Amino acid sequence: MDATYLWLARFAQSAGLLYFVGIFLAVCLYAFWPSNRGRFEQAARTPLQDD
Repeated sequence: MDATYLWLARFAQSAGLLYFVGIFLAVCLYAFWPSNRGRFEQAARTPLQDD
């Protein structure tokens, strides 16, 4: 195969992996950030509330 294609394919795979790892870490930080705890606890109790 062409060397340019192989280099570009490896770069795209590495960049995609880093991108998705970064997004995953950002979502985890958001979910476990202490100031969001009350919001998530309220959302967890919503189905159990009687209207």
